[in-house]
Amino acid sequence: MMGANPGRGRIALVLLFFLMLALVGGIVSMMMGAVEIPLQEILGALAGTGGTHAQILWNIRLPRTLVAALVGIDLALAGTILQAIMKNPLADPHIIGISSGAGLMGILVLLLFPEHSNLVTPAAFVGAMGAAVLIYLLAWKNGIQPIRIILAGVAVSAFLGAGISALMILYSDRVHNALMWMVGGLSARSWPHVAMLWPYTLVGFVLAVIAARHLNILQLGDAMARSLGMRVELTRLALTAVAAILAASAVAVVGLLGFVGLIVPHVARLLVGSDHRALLPAAALLGAATLLYSDTFARVAFAPVELPVGIIMAALGAPFFLFLLRRQL
Repeated sequence: MMGANPGRGRIALVLLFFLMLALVGGIVSMMMGAVEIPLQEILGALAGTGGTHAQILWNIRLPRTLVAALVGIDLALAGTILQAIMKNPLADPHIIGISSGAGLMGILVLLLFPEHSNLVTPAAFVGAMGAAVLIYLLAWKNGIQPIRIILAGVAVSAFLGAGISALMILYSDRVHNALMWMVGGLSARSWPHVAMLWPYTLVGFVLAVIAARHLNILQLGDAMARSLGMRVELTRLALTAVAAILAASAVAVVGLLGFVGLIVPHVARLLVGSDHRALLPAAALLGAATLLYSDTFARVAFAPVELPVGIIMAALGAPFFLFLLRRQL
């Protein structure tokens, strides 16, 4: 996971490129759909001058675009943090079971206490954190080994997935709102979801950037980190909590959306290096762009049928995961 880092000039150019990629992705997301909205009209509506499709833009396209960007940021940051603290390039909130923990608790609230939907995010955080701690304990044996993390994560994910399936069968009369969680989708996401998501994204991003130095030190190995005065296990636990809250907030809004946290950090690392001071913002921007383009493709590729974006990410992520697995083992 460590490698030579490029110069500051190249890093700045890559970050600028990712930012432009995300901005263009946002514009394309607002333009494309069942009704195509011209760019001039989008710019006019955003400037407050109205337009023929202003209601579609403000009430449907813009909030969905913002949710996609925020979820992409959250999952990309969570994956970047987990890959660093677990010293495992295959770590991803979905693959190792953290998203399943968040999903189980979220669906539990949706099915048993639908009138308290405001509790979905904190419940999902508890589930994500519990799953992360369980995986960590199961994988610990005189230290952490990457292969044990993956095996423990797969086992925990399967166990929690069985719990989700059992809940959906036992409460089949209430299951409609939970079905989209199984694959992850952005359909019907609106301003309340933006309001619920952005504080977690902001806090998680700030905490991740503050922790960038600690993530860099962890890459040197536990012995070196301890010699530099770091309390390794406490630091890992705190950073796991940051990754868990990022993953949980995303899961609470869009469901079990996988592979964003696997693909994006690797691509960003190839271009900006392994210094987390540059890698974290790069992953955040690329994560937003990835989900924006994927969601737009899912909406328009098979129109009038709209695919959940989770299907697109699975189609991209599964081969990427197998490629990484062959390189690591």
